[in-house]
This record gives sequence, structure tokens and C-alpha cells, in this order.
Amino acid sequence: MPGINLTRDEARERAQLITVDSYEVDLDLTRGSEVFGSTTTVKFGAKPGSSTFIDAITAAVHSVTLNGRTLDPGAVSDGVRIQLPGLAEQNELTVVADAPYMNTGEGLHRFVDPVDNEVYLYTQFEVPDSRRMFAVFEQPDLKATFTFTVTAPSHWDVVSNSPTPVPVETSRDPDGGARSVWAFAPTPRLSSYVTALIAGPYQSVRSEVTSSDGRVVPLGVFARKSLMQYLDAQNIFELTRQGFEFFEAQFGCPYPFEKYDQLFVPEFNAGAMENAGAVTILEGYVFRSKVTDAQVERRAITVLHELAHMWFGDLVTMRWWNDLWLNESFAEYMSHLAAVENTSFTGAWTTFASVEKSWAYKQDQLPTTHPIFAEIKDLQDVEVNFDGITYAKGASVLRQLVAWVGPEQFMAGVREYFAKHSWQNTELQDLMVELEKASGRDLDSWGRQWLETAGVNTLAPELDVDADGTIRTFNIVQTAVPEWPTLRPHRLAVGFYNLDGAGKLQRVHREELDVDGERTEVPALAGLQRPDLVLVNDDDLAYAKVRLDPASLATATAHLRDFAGSLPRTLVWNSAWDAARDGEAPARGYVELVLANVAAETDSSVILVQLRQLATTLNFYVAEEYREATAVAAADRLWELASDVPGGSDAQLQFVKAFALHARTDAELSAVAGLLDGTVELSGLTVDQDLRWELVASLVAGGRMGQDGIDAELAKDNTASGQNAAALAKAAIPTPEAKAAAWDSIVVKGELSNALQGSAVAGFMRVLDRTLLEPYAEKYFEAVPGIVESRTHALAQQIVVGLYPALLTTQETVDRTDGFIAALPPASAALRRMMLENRDGVARALRARDTDAAAGPDAAGARR
Repeated sequence: MPGINLTRDEARERAQLITVDSYEVDLDLTRGSEVFGSTTTVKFGAKPGSSTFIDAITAAVHSVTLNGRTLDPGAVSDGVRIQLPGLAEQNELTVVADAPYMNTGEGLHRFVDPVDNEVYLYTQFEVPDSRRMFAVFEQPDLKATFTFTVTAPSHWDVVSNSPTPVPVETSRDPDGGARSVWAFAPTPRLSSYVTALIAGPYQSVRSEVTSSDGRVVPLGVFARKSLMQYLDAQNIFELTRQGFEFFEAQFGCPYPFEKYDQLFVPEFNAGAMENAGAVTILEGYVFRSKVTDAQVERRAITVLHELAHMWFGDLVTMRWWNDLWLNESFAEYMSHLAAVENTSFTGAWTTFASVEKSWAYKQDQLPTTHPIFAEIKDLQDVEVNFDGITYAKGASVLRQLVAWVGPEQFMAGVREYFAKHSWQNTELQDLMVELEKASGRDLDSWGRQWLETAGVNTLAPELDVDADGTIRTFNIVQTAVPEWPTLRPHRLAVGFYNLDGAGKLQRVHREELDVDGERTEVPALAGLQRPDLVLVNDDDLAYAKVRLDPASLATATAHLRDFAGSLPRTLVWNSAWDAARDGEAPARGYVELVLANVAAETDSSVILVQLRQLATTLNFYVAEEYREATAVAAADRLWELASDVPGGSDAQLQFVKAFALHARTDAELSAVAGLLDGTVELSGLTVDQDLRWELVASLVAGGRMGQDGIDAELAKDNTASGQNAAALAKAAIPTPEAKAAAWDSIVVKGELSNALQGSAVAGFMRVLDRTLLEPYAEKYFEAVPGIVESRTHALAQQIVVGLYPALLTTQETVDRTDGFIAALPPASAALRRMMLENRDGVARALRARDTDAAAGPDAAGARR
């Protein structure tokens, strides 16, 4: 649609023409299920005689009034932009329109709870979607105050950035329902993408926290009525108070808003969103069944991440989206730091190494990798840059920057940054100036090497040892890939580990130093005895892939479970995964390493990641001739692990879920069926509703249950979660007819909400017999251009990525993808990027399979 993709040049030109003072937004949410009334009055200054436009994605524009002049809506509005000619020095614009409710998780999303048929609304505006609710100059550097007035059913709760006022009842519907008006006070100056509206019969739990400046800040935690029985509000409040205490002390700045609400909302596309004072959070974080400790920790990190954004993102906001990385990376770094230093989640850096960095390394080795400080030409660029570089690599590099300048100096610079730039827009250089002043380090060169280039370096030790084991010389060798040849400066530690009398690998020496260039000598290690294991990048300060020397690799392979600490063990796990994924080591060796050691892992997030990577390895990296046998043996081993670990443990739950995912033989599926019907029991395992759905999906994909069984389970759990699980299971039925019906629902009709579509996509791709997918390979390439053209970004990305025929892991798939990419027009940058990443996954899998095949039948025993 013309005009929907705002360019940076357009935004820069508009920011030079206008300054925005205020918005008054009047919303009527009582007009039915398709549209709502949206009346916006904007006051703004402009260069006299100039012209510009305001963004407004509408169903209909009824009137446009500029400085008392009535403009013809048909002439100035195209449904996306409204042209504003002949501006005065001071202007007042009023737009009266109907705007559409969305079911895509973008704009004002409308959801009907199947439990009680109640309607729930929430907004999601990042990146360019506040224009779906009201007329707005949609760019982050045009901050303004926002005054929302909302008409809605009287039994609803209505939440926005400002404290919720007492509603005034105005009228009654013919059916007796009452309507009320909520008139919110103006917000502070905000960017439009962090404004918010959440409305519906949400229920809440209330508390408060005392800010560092003595204010009592109201706290609220909200969820749908049908989920309130599961909401652990006190845990959320505890984390929030700990975050307040930590961030206010670190930033030297009190919490900047009047209240802090956290609202768990349905069908959310992301983990959470940092709306000022009204954070929306993925409803999956309301735990209705037993979950892993990894999920509990992830929720804690999410709560802290969004709270950090209240300062970095909301109080001080990027000027344009090229600094999106800094916004997200800072919150990601600070959330882990707060977790480690001021909550019970003291092992969060292990999780960071396992989850965030593995994501970053994966993203940074794709052909679409980009510098952290990316060139963002338009909104489409932003939408595809919510990736592992923006979040995970950026946060990893921030951690490296903290090590480089010093933790105290880093925070001193941050405090000065907030003091100078509160309520304003900034660029990266504004922060770097303060860090340079605080640390005395010249960061120009550091910034160019780390922020303006892409790719990940590899670090490896090089030892010269004499006959009695004394180290003569110790060097750290740094390499880079040809596509991104930059060798970067690193602040890191080298750890020496020895086996103690109890068989535990304990650190016996740590050396911290600066590494730069191709080879860095470490004279402080000369003269020491060679340890059993040398770990470059101990404590995980640097962002780099790490390789072990042969002796250390042998120790790590034999004693992976014997590390006394979880973080060094995780770094070795990561190194082994890198080697398998890069095709440097046979995939079956990695499978064996995981299955032989994962039961001894103490960190839930590490178990989660290893089992996820195990699934990827089994599906893609094991040579075709060994794939079926390896998958069967892996499922059998997972069942043994689930039976052997302590009953009711986190590990048991994870192993059972992994077993259900991989079960394929009659015996394995019979065990799954037994768990579901209660004829098979594992000590301590509770088969609750969410686990039941995973067992159902396993049986459906294995051909042991059909639609009748799915319907019977849905009758027991006709909730939003149950409907999503049923949609996945239905699409997983292993018949040509079921796959055709799922394809038609997802691709042809396109009427599913974002959550149901995501579930159906996952189910469609869940197959034991991959020939079921073969008829859809060419259909996929035929359908994708139209999907991207007709669907919103969130829905299109689900399909483009989720339905790509990666499981048809052949050179033919690569070649067909190459032809598709070559035929794309230049304007299809976002689609090109997604397809390049899809292609890379298959090409990488083929390389890994070649390595695994070359290892022969005994590859699995290589890592025992």
C-alpha cells in the first residue's frame, strides 16, 4: 500500500518542518466488533506555508479540519496518510475516523475469550502501529503529550499510560448494558510507540513501591478473568520492587512515571512491550500448569527488561530506529545484571550465555548479518531488524563494553546520560560521549570495530609446553571469516581448570587481559603448569566463539558433567554446538554428548537449550542414512533419562516433553499414550493440562490419534490455550487431507488470528513422514509474494519463515530458493532477507550432514 512504509528521509524532513505539542485522542469502543471511533486533535508548530502529512491507517475518514478549514477526506486521505497543505506557524488538526480492530497482534488487537465470551483489547504499537488507532506523526523523535478519552462498556477496566481515572457513566444500550467514559490526564512527553490502551473486563491485583525520591508509586498486575486463578501477582510485585531498587540506584534517577502497571494480554506477538507505565506481557507467562524453571527465569528477565526500558527507551528515546539495538540491548544487559545482583536468579549470566549468545552467534553467521549499528532506511528495515543482532549480540557487546571501560565507569556515564537527556531523543554518540568522559577510554575505534562491522570472531589458545608440563608460551589466536574480516579488541579472562580429588573441575587460575589482533601473547601464564582444561573467555565477558585445544577438548568431553560451576560448563556446551552446527564435528557426536551429560546439568535454561539444539541436530544435521535410527535411539534415551532423574524434578518435565516430541516407534508412542491415559506413570510426574496437549500432539503426529481425540481434549479445555493447542494438533494429523485443510486455512483463506495461525503453522510442519510436505514446496514459493503483499508483517513472517520447506533438506530446495530470490524485485528487501535466512539453514544442514556422513557409522561414539 503506497505510503505505508515511512522512509528515514521522509521522517527527517518532517522533523525539520514541525514540532508537536499535544494529542487529544477520543476513542469509542462501543461500535461493534469491526471498527471503533477515533477522533484525534493535534496541536503542532510548523514552518509557515509548508506542507506535510500525518499517518492514519483507517477504515474510513469522516472529516479533516485543519486550522478551522474543512479538508475533503477523499482528496487528502488514502487510508494510510492524510496530507496537510498550507500549514501555519501554530496548527490545530482534528481527524474524525473509524479505525479497524486487528487480530494480528498489531495496532488495537481484539480478542474474545472462549471461556466467557468477554472481549479484551490491547495495543501493540512498535514499530509503526499507533497510526492504526489514531492519527499521529508516527516517528520516535516527534514526542508529545497524549490525552486519551475512552468510551467503553462500564464493566470494563480501561488502562493507559496515565493513572486510570474514575469513569463516568453516560448512557445505556438497548440491551441494558451501560457505557462509561474514562478521561485520562495528559502523559509526559512520549514517543507515540510507547503509548498504550488496554481495555476489557481485566481483573487486577494492586500494590505499591516507594521510589527513591519518596513517592509512593502504585503497582498493578492484570489478566483476563478466566486466568486470574493462575496469576502469581506477588512474585511479579517482588521482582518489580527489586528492579525499582536496583535501577534507581544504578541510574541515579527516580522512576519517571506516575504508576506502573503490568498487563498479561492474549495473542501477543512478542515477550512484552515497554509502554510507559503500562507494560503489556505475553499471556503465556501466566502459568496454569507446571512449567520449567527456565520459563520462570525467562519471565523474571522479561519483567526486569521492560522495567529498564522505562528509563532507557521511554524517558530517553532514540531519535530514529537505527538505534533500536541500543534501546533493546541496554534493557537486555541491565535485566540480566539486575537478576544476578538483586534477585534470586543469580545464575542469569549462565542463561545469557546459553540462550542470548547462542542466538547472537547464530544470527551473526547468517548471510543477512549486519552491523549492530545498522542502516535503517525505512520502517520495513526496522521490522526485520528485531533479531539476534539487535537484542542478543548488542547486549553481548554491551557486556564487553562494560568490561572494557569498567563497571563503575560505565554506570557513571549512564547516570550522566540520563541527567542530561531526560524526556528527549538521543543518538548513540550521546551515550558514548558520557562513557568516554567517565572511563578515559577512547571509544571511537572501539565503536567502529564493534558496532559498524558484522561477524563473530573465533578465539583459540595456542600453548607451547615443555616435557614436565610447564607452559613456555601462551598465545590467544583470533580469526575472522573472509566476509567479515575485522579482528576486534576483546577484554576477557583465561581460566585454568583442574580435576580435584573429588573428580570436579575447579578453576585454579584466572587471568584477565586485553586481546587485540591476530595473536596476543599472555606472558603472565608462562611458567605455570598446564592445567587439565584451558578456557579462553572464562566468565563469558567477550563476544566470540571459542575453540578448545585438543587436550582441553578431551578433558571437556570426558568430564563435561564435572564442572563445579554452570557458566564454564555452558561455554563448553556452546563450543561443542558451534562445532556441530559449523560442520566441524559430526552431528551424531553432539547428539551423544547431549544425551550422555544433560541429566547432570543443574541449570534449567541450559537443559532447555540443549534439548532444543538436540532437536535441530536430529531434524537437520544428522546424515540422512543415520537420521531415523539416531532419532529413535535419542527418544529411547530421553525416556530413560525421564525415568532415572528425580521424580517431579524440572529435568524430568523437560525430558518427558522432549521424549513426546521425538517419539515415533510403536513402543515410544505407546508410552506417550500411557502417560496420557494414566496407565503408565513416572514417579513424581503430574500430567497436567498443558502436558496433556503435548502428549496429544505427539500421538496425533505419530498417527495414533485423530480429530475425535483432539475434539475430546478440547472439550475438557475449551480455553484460548486449548484452542491454540488443538489448532496445532489438527494441522499435525498425518494425512494428505489434513495437510491440505491446514494449508487452505493458513495460506488461502487467511482468516486465523496471529496466535491460531502460529499454532497451525507449527502443526503443519510437524511430521514424521516428510513426503507429506512435498506437494507444498512449490506451492509455498508460488504463494509467498501474495502473502507478503496482502498480510501484515507479523502474519506474513509467520508464514514465510514457518512454512518454508526446510525439512525437505535437499540441494533442490536450495536451488529453488536461489531462483526465487533472484527473481525478487528490489523493493522486496524484507522478503529477500527472510528467504536468504531460510536458504542458509538448509545449506548449513547439508554441510553438517556431509560431515556426519563422512564420519561413518561410529560417529556417535566419538564424543563418549
